[in-house]
Amino acid sequence: MVFLVAMPLSLGIAVASGAPVEAGLIAAIVGGIVVGVLGGSPLQVSGPAAGLTVIVASMIETYGWRATCAITMCAGLLQIGLGACRVARTALAVSPAVVHGMLAGVGVVLILSQLHIVLGGSPQHSALANLTDLPRQILSQHSLAVFLGVLTIAVLLLWERSPWRRVPAPLVAVATATAVAWFGGFDVPRVDLPESLLVHWGPPSLPQVRIQDLVGAVVAVALVAGVESLLCSVAVDRMRPVGVPRSDLDRELVGQGAGNFVSGLLGGLPVAGVVVRSTTNVRAGALTRGSTVLHGAWVLVLALSCGAVLERIPLSALAALLVALGLRMIDRSHLRGLRPHRETLTYWVTMGGVVVLGLGEGVLVGVGLAACLALRRLTRVSVRTEQRDGRWHVVVEGSLTFLGVPKLTAALAEVPPGAPVDLDLDVDFMDNAAFDAIHTWRVSHERLGGRVDIDEIHESWYESAMTGESSPPRKSAGSSRWWAPWANRNRSQLEPLEEASPREILLAGVREYHGSTARLVRPIMAELSMAQTPDHLFITCVDSRVVPNLITASGPGDLFITRNVGNLVPRYGARVPDDSVMASVEYATSVLNVRTITVCGHSMCGAMAGVLAGGSETEHLPQLSNWLKHANHSLDRFLHQPGPEGPETPLARLCQVNVMQQLENLLTYPWLKRRVELGELELVGMYLDLATAKVHILDPEQSRFLTVPDSVGPPGDRPARSGDKSQGATASPA
Repeated sequence: MVFLVAMPLSLGIAVASGAPVEAGLIAAIVGGIVVGVLGGSPLQVSGPAAGLTVIVASMIETYGWRATCAITMCAGLLQIGLGACRVARTALAVSPAVVHGMLAGVGVVLILSQLHIVLGGSPQHSALANLTDLPRQILSQHSLAVFLGVLTIAVLLLWERSPWRRVPAPLVAVATATAVAWFGGFDVPRVDLPESLLVHWGPPSLPQVRIQDLVGAVVAVALVAGVESLLCSVAVDRMRPVGVPRSDLDRELVGQGAGNFVSGLLGGLPVAGVVVRSTTNVRAGALTRGSTVLHGAWVLVLALSCGAVLERIPLSALAALLVALGLRMIDRSHLRGLRPHRETLTYWVTMGGVVVLGLGEGVLVGVGLAACLALRRLTRVSVRTEQRDGRWHVVVEGSLTFLGVPKLTAALAEVPPGAPVDLDLDVDFMDNAAFDAIHTWRVSHERLGGRVDIDEIHESWYESAMTGESSPPRKSAGSSRWWAPWANRNRSQLEPLEEASPREILLAGVREYHGSTARLVRPIMAELSMAQTPDHLFITCVDSRVVPNLITASGPGDLFITRNVGNLVPRYGARVPDDSVMASVEYATSVLNVRTITVCGHSMCGAMAGVLAGGSETEHLPQLSNWLKHANHSLDRFLHQPGPEGPETPLARLCQVNVMQQLENLLTYPWLKRRVELGELELVGMYLDLATAKVHILDPEQSRFLTVPDSVGPPGDRPARSGDKSQGATASPA
């Protein structure tokens, strides 16, 4: 399947780069066999990448083809060195907004250049020139090449919506255009493939140019190909089936370097991990690196034995294929992820820079803008002033530097002379200018009869400056957060952490609770000590990554929680009896009078993975296997009924289907169903996506999970819930 996708794309990228056509096939072969064997991502497929087209075309035009091969070899050696130094994860420090903006810019450049070939003309020297010349091409070119290009795009769009879409659309589109041109006797430019893959081979030679220009070209190929490959590896890891190991990014970078060295030596294009081919590989059912290696072997066999067939392919068909690929590179779904973090400006600026200035310049502009925005965020400070119980409260949060002094002094000026003040400093850094501003104001305020109590929540920056001690080092964002795992927090009692036993870690957590939290919750716990009055029963999985109070921002006494493997609810009269879950439900509804029962599932659920595997992974655990029989109805629903839209993997879909089924299982109990129908009880389905930390709520009418909105809108805008009387009090579409 991957081989069928790779063949037309490899030919098209070679043509778009201005390289010999066989260079694309050589790169596909090397990317499959060499990188497939040596790389660290078993399911990632490497080969010629559209994201490198602009760089390669520029190098060929500037230095020539053999020099470009030498630059590719040097870039491979640089990647091997970087991988050996274990710096692969450093490349991931590049903002995704820059990477996606770069790919979108390359997509625009690719579309503008290849549209000229589709229209039967020739591309210009730059993207802007291609854009300005496009109207003339559209008005003056009406050749058969245009017909074949339009036909290719039409077949691509239609085939992807057909019931036979398991056969790759690029292959069908190019094959259709080739067959029409062949049988119609069209006189159009076609692929010119030599008799041998290495017929144009010659020893790579470095160009006679300034050393800084050569180094810049090598670094550009190495970094762009490396970053694209590493980001692709991360994306493939998110899609990998159960049992497939995660990618070793350093090994993957070494494998990519070896592939580029061999590809450059044999006269091929630079290689990189490619999302389209890698996604096809995963969705086609690949489980090992054997799939990647065999796809390269198939390309080699076809290139050696079917050259006459490949030479029948019209160039306009390949150009149309790349136009469609360029459109996919402008993936607007990335903007939805960047918008909440206010990084869309970086995306658009990078894309515009790549189109107008060039790839290297555009990426540098994007990286510079991302760095400036990050610096601005790091130095942002929040100052809140309010009056409660006769006292003034000033809360300062963020990094308190000289840039925040004007905002701070303006807030402190609002406090009337002589008033008692609580100054809460929740800051992770304070420079001397900020300390001086606070201390000067404090001395002045206390001279006028006021009292200032300074409470430093985490770091003692003010106290350290007062006593003359050196300021403590800046902690990581999660170092003192109560919601962070033990391993992400500093505990002076257990240094070094690796030498502590699990019991010592647990006791250290209790000591931390006693020292920082117990005094804060003591009034609440004392009030709750006589009775509990929760309104919600929360049924969820025992998975350690699911923390109900965290994802609902609830506290003591809010949730009555029951947990089990797979958040299962045995059906009424189940053949495998188990009363523990319904005992909690019965007590919660009949004694505590809860008004809502929520079933919360989550992504990457091990229980659902075991169910999906048919019990083979849990057969050595008899008690667990017996319990998971309660999920048989979820599995049957998964197999025979349409599931919720959205999840890309079968496991994610089963996890969501399982929540819907457990809500239905609750309604098999007559007494509980009667409460729901009377409006006394509401059933809610929730789903936690661990990778994004986002909570989704079930909409029964649409049979899918919707992201909980950040703000409460009108009632009509909120997702429907199972207990709404307008829904007929049904918990699921079944």
